[in-house]
Amino acid sequence: MRSIFACTAVVLLFPLSLAAAEPAPEIKREAATAQAVGTVHTVRQIPEACARMEGAFTGDAAKPYRFAVVRISPQCQPRARFVEYAKAQPSEAAGWKLNDLIRIPSAACPSQQAVVRVWRKPVAMATPALDGQGQARIYLEEAKQQAAAGQQPQIPMYAAQMTVEGKACP
Repeated sequence: MRSIFACTAVVLLFPLSLAAAEPAPEIKREAATAQAVGTVHTVRQIPEACARMEGAFTGDAAKPYRFAVVRISPQCQPRARFVEYAKAQPSEAAGWKLNDLIRIPSAACPSQQAVVRVWRKPVAMATPALDGQGQARIYLEEAKQQAAAGQQPQIPMYAAQMTVEGKACP
């Protein structure tokens, strides 16, 4: 009898241990609207990185969801950088924060959903000193000299991981 209770406790606590392993995202949101197969949709925009994440359910069992990060505009000047998830290997130990957890259900297969985890690596940025007119300015020549000396300021980084969860439909 005691072993039945022990097994039940382990089974009930197992999902809690999985939930505790992943940090809570900075942005809380409900699941997105179910998307039809073949419909390209915006998953999220990150204006400071001049990037938009877009995806589409393919209907292919081998690769059920197509995901890409695209540049918003050629004229956009990024203040953050979007890096590949595989290269960055974001983790809280490395200074990254789970920024967003986006769930996109499939309209054709309700038991399946695309899950996008967006990670953000913030940097401590000092505000430039105010000039004689009370404005914080960055001057081109000073910035060039700092870059030549290898003193470029760090900028925030973003990385995204996409997985497909749930059971595939026949």
